[in-house]
Amino acid sequence: MQRAHPDSVRIVEVGARDGLQNEAQALSVELRCELIGRLAAAGLRHIEAGSFVSPKWVPQMQYSDRVLLQLERQPGVRYAALTPNLQGLEAALAANASEVAVFTAASDAFTQKNINCSVAQSLERIRPVLEHARTVGLPVRGYVSTVMGCPYQGEVPVQAVVDVAQALLDMGCYEISLGDTIGTGSVPQTQNLIRALALHMPVSQLAVHFHDTYGQALANIYAALELGIRTIDGSVAGLGGCPYAAGASGNVASEDVLRLVEGLGLHTGIDAQLLAETGQWISDQLQRPNGSKSGRALVAKATQK
Repeated sequence: MQRAHPDSVRIVEVGARDGLQNEAQALSVELRCELIGRLAAAGLRHIEAGSFVSPKWVPQMQYSDRVLLQLERQPGVRYAALTPNLQGLEAALAANASEVAVFTAASDAFTQKNINCSVAQSLERIRPVLEHARTVGLPVRGYVSTVMGCPYQGEVPVQAVVDVAQALLDMGCYEISLGDTIGTGSVPQTQNLIRALALHMPVSQLAVHFHDTYGQALANIYAALELGIRTIDGSVAGLGGCPYAAGASGNVASEDVLRLVEGLGLHTGIDAQLLAETGQWISDQLQRPNGSKSGRALVAKATQK
């Protein structure tokens, strides 16, 4: 996997998977393909396109195989899929996913509540996925939830995050995305966590995934950038509410992340106007407010001309 240059930032677009799966309305295969196509046209080069979790649990991600197969793929774009098990991996391979992602958490309480097992057991479930992916040469990204707090147990020890991240890297993940699942992280927490992780693994193999539940996502992303993080997960229009705080924001908006990093003189290769227009378009399709402040401002400015 090519690493980001120190003067550039890679934004991993999660709106078409992590975002849409937390929206009440399920979109058609055609609209999901159009969203992904618009995101690629805006310059995003790493897009989560679907999930092979059972539609019984995540109905919004049903037909992810059709989405991946019907996409008009753009050269140089990685179309990723979330795969919880070997069955999901086989489905992702059949749909020609560019890479897959596996997920766990740093909190036993969280994994017990969500997937009915401990963190250690979740890692053992992931192991065969990574082993098989390695045999077919498919890159695997690892997600770790609850790195700065858990809705069930509260505080999560930094060492627990280090241990899980190290285990995923040891099993073959090329990158670890650190998820502030409930959005309670602060700037000092962000700095402490990244410094602790940097003692054990290259910062170039870490990404951050902040929720904006309490309006701190951009501040935390800035703190992460200051410590060398160059991969950031974002969701166009802030798609995906926070399931643990009624009415609160969920994923940080990609448009707002883009505004931050470009203001720092860091390059992304993304067209801000096209991304903003995509965010407004998908918000209209879902009949929901656009969750990006910078996106709304860019669209409004363009309509005034």
